[in-house]
Amino acid sequence: MIGFDGVGRKIVLRGIALAGLALASLAVAPARAQTMKSPRISAVHVDWKAAAAEVAATFNASVRASGGATRPAAELMTDLNRVTGARFDRVAATPVPVLLPFDTAAFLHDSALIADALHVPGATTSLPLGSYLSGLSAVPFFYPGPSGYDAVVVAHAQDMPELGITYPDPVYVHIGGFALLYELDEPTGLVSWPVNGLDDVPGVRRVYVENYVRYTFVRFGVPYVVSIDCFDGAARHGKIACSDADKIAVRVIKALRVVGGTPQREPDAVSLDTLDPPRGQSSVFSYHSPGDIIPGTGYRGRAGRADDTVYSRIRFPMADAPAFANSQSFMNWGDCDGTGKYPAGSRNGVAAYRCRVSGETLIADEGAAENYSYPWRDNFCETRDFSVGQCPGGFGHQGQDIRPANCRRLPGSTRCEAYLHDAVAVRDGMVLRAPSQQSIFIVVNASNEHIRFRYLHMLPRQLDADGYLSGRRVLEGEVIGKVGNFYQHERGTSYHLHFDVQVPTKYGWVFVNPYMTLVAAYERLIQGRGQEIKDEIKPESRPEAAPDANSDGKPGSGDDIPTASLPAAGAPQPPATSLPHVPDPVAAKPTETSVKSTPTTTTDSGTSHDERTQRMEDPLTADAPADAGGGDGAAGDLAHGGAGAGE
Repeated sequence: MIGFDGVGRKIVLRGIALAGLALASLAVAPARAQTMKSPRISAVHVDWKAAAAEVAATFNASVRASGGATRPAAELMTDLNRVTGARFDRVAATPVPVLLPFDTAAFLHDSALIADALHVPGATTSLPLGSYLSGLSAVPFFYPGPSGYDAVVVAHAQDMPELGITYPDPVYVHIGGFALLYELDEPTGLVSWPVNGLDDVPGVRRVYVENYVRYTFVRFGVPYVVSIDCFDGAARHGKIACSDADKIAVRVIKALRVVGGTPQREPDAVSLDTLDPPRGQSSVFSYHSPGDIIPGTGYRGRAGRADDTVYSRIRFPMADAPAFANSQSFMNWGDCDGTGKYPAGSRNGVAAYRCRVSGETLIADEGAAENYSYPWRDNFCETRDFSVGQCPGGFGHQGQDIRPANCRRLPGSTRCEAYLHDAVAVRDGMVLRAPSQQSIFIVVNASNEHIRFRYLHMLPRQLDADGYLSGRRVLEGEVIGKVGNFYQHERGTSYHLHFDVQVPTKYGWVFVNPYMTLVAAYERLIQGRGQEIKDEIKPESRPEAAPDANSDGKPGSGDDIPTASLPAAGAPQPPATSLPHVPDPVAAKPTETSVKSTPTTTTDSGTSHDERTQRMEDPLTADAPADAGGGDGAAGDLAHGGAGAGE
């Protein structure tokens, strides 16, 4: 084992073994809580006087044209929050002016006329919302709060014939106004274009980053972003072409009006302490440093993102421990993410292979012991075709893959059975998800924090049945689904949970490395600090599989029951008639005794979380390329069929 003396010098303690397992010498950071850091966040200062004046000018110009009486700005803002609050829930709760493509002047005018006709001063009305949405059809997601607001509006090209767009599907336009911003470097790969048609919007900037065309501007001192998921070229992958997305974005920006908001006391600075490490040390949990991805697996050989930031104090997304954060593509059964692989004989009767970029010998067995063992490994910037501005190469994985405690193999196969382990909400927040979509977002809007978390590979039909759709509130620790292997269809990927984090910046929502956020959360779950591995363990130094120290010493005891899966595409495999018996997976290294989560009061829809639909009738076509074998499909896949996110 590795120890440290009082001044932090490394001490190698010899003669100590766990369950007869000799560990390789590792360089471990002793006070690694001190290497973790909280995010840097800045507050904005709102010019509410200018916002109220704009509302008054728009309304009064409208009523003067119809011969009505003008009204003072302060009175109008109060009425505005009251009448729009019936359509945009809690619109007054946000400390920034809420901008939406909404005909505010007409709505106020018609509300006043109805109230006068009813002789009920100040009465709210039931005016149809769609009549005032400037040609847009719906607002399926609206979430105001202390740190700003987020909204999604739906556009249909056929309702805007003047734009000359033939794209047939709904277009989801994301609009956000932020009371605070996370201070990050400019995203790698950001492309900036000239802006046309918005000369009356000072400082507007048009950029393309992480698959979204984004228009950013500052109004009333507040940073706003309007963005659309698109493909930079002809329409592909179920996405609108960016040239057409531009036309819709410009039209939406021209229609933006203040629909509510309330001045509040503004902080001089934002303080968010996300660090709360347990006092004790875990005897088994270990993890490689952030950014230390498997050598050679970064995009075009680039390194990972060495980010020590704990972006939020979350509850770990798996209900129970142990859990194993590692690569789905470059570990056993992984598909090497299309970088190439070649056969390497067999191990214990199971086909072996090597990924061209990493060279480590792997086996075509999803439930291999090494897949369910420590140490953890970051794979935020592991090679993928997804744009990730915080990765050195500009492309990467977008998040972190997490395997559950164990694998139960399907009979006669080397795949793991899915939907046996619970995934839980990491924070109190609001769901952003449309029916049938593969990913679910939990959005957090607090006084000192604005952040959202995405989960992938749970069963879409079950999420629908359980009511996890846009607008639903969830509580931290609430079971929101089962860890699965769904990607476009059942068993479309390996058995794991993809988890990622996005924060608002002056460039809009961007992906950040969730690795240390997960490490910190896991340590709180198991009530023990982990050991950070500074030196890479060479493959040849890894010990052979050994019985779990927490089991009865018999391989396959407890919950580790055989499960099955097809070998990775292209990997050699024995004929089906001679498929060898694959023993139940036992961790190659000791792990925690099972840690169960504390039950949390939930807002469940009433559908039992154990009554799982096991297969979709119709595969869902997503808007990102599938990763055969171990990939995630983690691109903005809420843009398909509902209130898209991912921006």
